[in-house]
Amino acid sequence: MNPTLTAPLCQAPIAEMRSPLIKLPAGSVDSHAHVCGPATQYPYAQERIYTPPDATLESYQALLQTLGVDRAVLVQPSVYGTDNRAMLAALKSNPQQFRGVAVIPNDPTAVSDQQLTDLHAAGVRGLRCNIVDIADKSGGLPIEQLRSLARRIQPLGWHLELLMHVNEYPNLAKTFEDFPVDLVFGHFGYTHAKHGVADKGFQGLLDLMKNQRAWVKMTGPYRICDGNLPYLDMRPFSDAVIQANSGRLIWGSDWPHVMVKKQMPHDADLCDLFGDWVQDENLRKSILVHNPCILYDFPA
Repeated sequence: MNPTLTAPLCQAPIAEMRSPLIKLPAGSVDSHAHVCGPATQYPYAQERIYTPPDATLESYQALLQTLGVDRAVLVQPSVYGTDNRAMLAALKSNPQQFRGVAVIPNDPTAVSDQQLTDLHAAGVRGLRCNIVDIADKSGGLPIEQLRSLARRIQPLGWHLELLMHVNEYPNLAKTFEDFPVDLVFGHFGYTHAKHGVADKGFQGLLDLMKNQRAWVKMTGPYRICDGNLPYLDMRPFSDAVIQANSGRLIWGSDWPHVMVKKQMPHDADLCDLFGDWVQDENLRKSILVHNPCILYDFPA
């Protein structure tokens, strides 16, 4: 059976654009977004679990302008596998506005030093690893594989971004205490709100933050809680990561919100939700401007 026929089409992001009530600080960075398509130019991988609607660079740039966000980090989506062409083309279109997080084969020896250098020159500043899909059947982390990747990218000053359910790893802090590069955890550690902030894996994530070993993306609250905006179950997680180390936090829209199976959030409302969670203007500026400039090597 052709796998493309079994990959369901995602609902599209809300087309209507409007500005948030909050005014974001100058130089703000959306630290987590994806460019998908046009599929006719950048076809999706045969092996994929969903099919996104075209979410083009032009549409995303129009959204950024409406939201009042100046810069962005484009993260390679799983539907492209290790084919980074769409993301790299977007980076090339405006090197000052964009940085990237790429995906390479799980075998780090499959990519040469020159290829990594070329990715760096293009604006890539990290690699993404989807642990949800590559963890072995026993639930264990492919830790040696991750270490090998980390050693390859360490000379470039890159980080490793992990998409993983931290609640599944109660020894998270011990496992990564001496990791070769910084770690970035998407979606508040991708643990469902039902597990609570006292969960051992989430507490391990907070420990890594406190010890300057990990960054956390304040992204995708709709992915890890029940109900729709304002995602009340996620407020304790937001408060917890802020208290742990606000200097290790970044924010992102998660546009175009692929695989959302509940009410599609409006990006202006997500900006206002962030404003509600982070009411101190200096802290907002740290999370939206200063922190991502450090992590992604944007001009300050």
